[in-house]
Amino acid sequence: MELTGAQILCRFLKDEGVEYLFGYPGGAVLFIYDELYKQDAVKHILPRHEQGATHMADGYARSTGKPGVVLVTSGPGATNAVTGIATAYMDSIPMVIITGQVPTQAIGSDAFQEVDSVGITRPCVKHNFLVKDVKDLAVTLKKAFHVATSGRPGPVVVDIPKDVTALKADYVYPAEVEMRSYSPVTRGHGGQIRKALKLMLGAKRPMVYSGGGVVLGESSEELRQLVQQLGYPITSTLMGLGAYPGTDHQFVGMLGMHGTYEANMAMHGCDVLVAIGARFDDRVVGDVKKFCPKAKIIHIDIDPASISKVVKVHVPIVGGVKEVLGELLTALKSSEQQADKAALATWWEEIEGWRAKKCLSYDNSSELIKPQMVLETFHKLTNGDAYVASDVGQHQMFAAQYYPFKDPRHWINSGGLGTMGFGLPAALGAKFAHPDETVACITGDGSIMMCIQELATAKQYGLPVKIISLNNGYLGMVRQWQEFFYDKNYSQTYLEALPDFCKLAESFGHVGMRIDKPGDVEGALKEALALKDRLVFMDFITDPSENVYPMMEAGKGHNEMLLRELA
Repeated sequence: MELTGAQILCRFLKDEGVEYLFGYPGGAVLFIYDELYKQDAVKHILPRHEQGATHMADGYARSTGKPGVVLVTSGPGATNAVTGIATAYMDSIPMVIITGQVPTQAIGSDAFQEVDSVGITRPCVKHNFLVKDVKDLAVTLKKAFHVATSGRPGPVVVDIPKDVTALKADYVYPAEVEMRSYSPVTRGHGGQIRKALKLMLGAKRPMVYSGGGVVLGESSEELRQLVQQLGYPITSTLMGLGAYPGTDHQFVGMLGMHGTYEANMAMHGCDVLVAIGARFDDRVVGDVKKFCPKAKIIHIDIDPASISKVVKVHVPIVGGVKEVLGELLTALKSSEQQADKAALATWWEEIEGWRAKKCLSYDNSSELIKPQMVLETFHKLTNGDAYVASDVGQHQMFAAQYYPFKDPRHWINSGGLGTMGFGLPAALGAKFAHPDETVACITGDGSIMMCIQELATAKQYGLPVKIISLNNGYLGMVRQWQEFFYDKNYSQTYLEALPDFCKLAESFGHVGMRIDKPGDVEGALKEALALKDRLVFMDFITDPSENVYPMMEAGKGHNEMLLRELA
């Protein structure tokens, strides 16, 4: 049938099974919005800023595994979306971002609201397309979804000039698409898998290091089976939390800059490291020259460009994490070789010695609220079942340390880009996906101000997320660095004109609570959780001097952590 470009886009989204479209209208996309008005198969969500649209789509994608879809207009609509696109790119989140563009004949003429969206986004997308012919629109959209969701996932931009949305072409839904230049490997090399298993079973001080690729690859179950069958210790990156239960004894905590003492020391001392779906980020590795100095390294990853990019590995396996772990489990079942149980028992004794330091202990005798206590209490009350979106800063690290996640896709945070303002819109995106689940936003008084206008979106669509603001009056993580490394020169980190967050929340039609006594923390959280149909903004006034420990300084090794000194 012959349809306009705008009609083709709407029909395609329906045929592709897209449930939500997060978008903001403007001149270049008005033909599309006119068609959206005439249909109800795809639910359009109106944020209050294009950055909010991208973070909502991102939160939806992280919590479901489905691609998040965004629609913005040309010019400032596209540029406002770039931060969210880059956030998704750094964390390998599947998204399709449709940007309006000035008419084809006006491209390059500095027309009203014209920017080179393809050029601007090229460094922070997996791929992007400029559609110049309406006949190519449907197949280009299919390619975008295919690229975004296969291999190592990521955001894909489709730039559509306004005239393309008005012209007509025949439409047939392209159920499949072939791209000669794009064919990601999924199955691992059998020889490399056998070599890896032999090395793993011969280890005396083994360590499993899992990353966000385990979550993205839907391979949590395979990871759990492998780790439990082997009896090896496991650590996780910030992005990988929840892939393995955070409360299980074999889990030694997160590693890296704010990882646990036992995780980092085990990394430093291991003789075989099995890296699964992780990219050896600088916040994990520290000084490359000091990283796992005694270890032979096995690296499983879908992206060949990640192999030996930062750290030289000894047994590379390129393939989908789920497929490779499945093949490893099969090989393990039929293997005649056995792990060295005596050596493993000795290794666990050493790890338990490090664990006995209780590196996450803190002084809770103060009359001020400790942020750690807020997160511990929230975990107790939710039994670890909440979907938790986080902004970026000290509160993000406290959430990672004190809310042990037991399931994948429940921890939603900006890891690679570290985007302040991500938390609230991401929580709203997760709430659209999981309307009957508890969804919380962990934030700080600095981060929440970045996208606080999305409180209006929450009101419009009735999204009763719980906002836990750990308010210390500072840009806390920056202040911590200034305290440790810049002679306590607190340059521009004290926030002197903060609003009354309770009144502000109430002005948007929500419930506001201010909590400034430790004894009121649990009661406030219980009350907020009981308000099932209301967004509750809990403003916890926390100790402004509290820092995140342990801390591995930039450029240091895992065995050179700063630990909290308790009296």
